[in-house]
Amino acid sequence: MKPETKRTGYYGTGLIGSALLAVAACQAPEAAGPDITGLPHLTVSDTPTKARTEDGLYISWREHLIDDQQTNGGTAIRGGDGLAVADIDGDGYLDVVSVHEDSNHLRIAFGTHDPDIWENITIAEGDDVAAIEDVAIGDINGDGWLDLMAACEEAHLLYVQNPGQRPRTAPWPRIIPAITQKRGSWLRVFMADMDQDGRMDILAANKGTADIIDPLLPSAARPTSLFRLTGDPLLQSSWQEQILSQEVVPNTAMPVDIDDDGDMDVLVAARLRFEMAILETVDTRAEHGISVNAHPIIIAPGIAIPEGWHGASSAFQSVFADLDGDERKDLVLAVHETPQPIAGSALMAGLGWLKQPERLDEPWTFFRIGDTLPDIVAGIALADIDSDGDLDVITGGYSGLNILLGAYSGASRDEDDARVTAASTVGRIAWFENPGDARATWRRHDISRRVRGMYDAFIPVDIDDDGDIDWVATRGNSGVYDGVFWLEQVRTAEPQPAFTAGRSNDSRSLPLPPENWIDTYETEMTFIPPNKAGQD
Repeated sequence: MKPETKRTGYYGTGLIGSALLAVAACQAPEAAGPDITGLPHLTVSDTPTKARTEDGLYISWREHLIDDQQTNGGTAIRGGDGLAVADIDGDGYLDVVSVHEDSNHLRIAFGTHDPDIWENITIAEGDDVAAIEDVAIGDINGDGWLDLMAACEEAHLLYVQNPGQRPRTAPWPRIIPAITQKRGSWLRVFMADMDQDGRMDILAANKGTADIIDPLLPSAARPTSLFRLTGDPLLQSSWQEQILSQEVVPNTAMPVDIDDDGDMDVLVAARLRFEMAILETVDTRAEHGISVNAHPIIIAPGIAIPEGWHGASSAFQSVFADLDGDERKDLVLAVHETPQPIAGSALMAGLGWLKQPERLDEPWTFFRIGDTLPDIVAGIALADIDSDGDLDVITGGYSGLNILLGAYSGASRDEDDARVTAASTVGRIAWFENPGDARATWRRHDISRRVRGMYDAFIPVDIDDDGDIDWVATRGNSGVYDGVFWLEQVRTAEPQPAFTAGRSNDSRSLPLPPENWIDTYETEMTFIPPNKAGQD
């Protein structure tokens, strides 16, 4: 770390959040039982890394804690989910804004000259941020200070205004826009100047109800909305809503200039129907807001496929980037392919990318990146991890799921469930190495695999100023281990264990799943999330 170098800028996740899926057995990582040779399987963490940089150095990872109950003085944050990074207080150091869904906390970790020293504060808690899922950062009121906008699954949208000179100690004024209340479950929130008037607007997706997992529950079309401000954001009269589209369980409202024409378009999606569309902005000064044309995203295969193949995605987490060098933004996301060798739910979707067509009404071409089965692909982020000039992909999964049945497994979030084995769906972090030609075979590098873990958001930042990519991330489903952490990229001349934990005690570390994981996969399932079990 160079103390004189300050980390500046603003970074946000393209994603973040889910009602699917957040407490603690003090168990040190341990190896699994012996394999057929009689030798013990190494855990993923203890396995020597094979990942290498362009110049031949080995890449491993070291965990550093930013905010959790054990390091923040005892604040019991649970269900780490949405994440954004920016210099909130203007001191030149990056700060981390995080949301904690199960304990209803909106937090800021203020950075310092030392990336291992953070000042953590709660900005909002309780009913104001009930089941908070996502957060966005931007200067909403135009005073030069970055404000926050939160999406809450069991409540509303919340605007929180930066007080300016003393954001660590001064109260943050706030307002719950009345037009967002008693309307269901707000899942995602983004900021962009959609109407090109020089002010930030808010995009948000409302999925209807907090727990969308039981396919038999009633569902209805819900809005993906644009909120524009006509005055002081702390006044109810300033908030104006335009419904851009309606889907059954909207999943995202991501702004992107998809056609590079200078205005922002929007990615929308429907979770249960696995449908996506680009809302192309065609008029930013329409009478009642903006005017958009919808272009459904149809997936066509760019690979060899079996007869009857179908690919679909709900864009639960997704990132735009030009992966093939044609100067068009492609889309990286989880794609559910059918038929599959193993019958199961859409939670078995693998990681892939969609090549943007020349015209938005044409099909997008699908190429595989890889999978982490029986673990799921949830959080997704891109960066040049190995310094070879192309974009690699990191992904994280969720523990406590039954991917075959599309439900929860019933495994505890408070302690390591004795029923969980290496064949279970658990919390894995892995990254995929871009082969140079993104249509070729990507190589997976596993980082960590624990009994408990939910990794919904990653942001690439060189947090220790050593010239390589590190990651800031949240963790849920893990009890007292829930919170915020950063992964330091470590480069060495010789291979080291893939992952060094930030705690001496944590959820049990696991090896990779056996090839025949399906033979011992659990049969338990429930539609009730563990944090709500026993509630009326």
